[in-house]
Amino acid sequence: MLLLSGAATCGLLVLGALALWFHYGTQMFFEMIRTGFAACF
Repeated sequence: MLLLSGAATCGLLVLGALALWFHYGTQMFFEMIRTGFAACF
């Protein structure tokens, strides 16, 4: 059950990332990721 919920969570994260990529384009997608990492560290 734990493995199934982990796989579902990862699947949703991948789908969310793909949705952002298609909506905003490659340049904006990588810029958002870079900014997020910069905010965390």
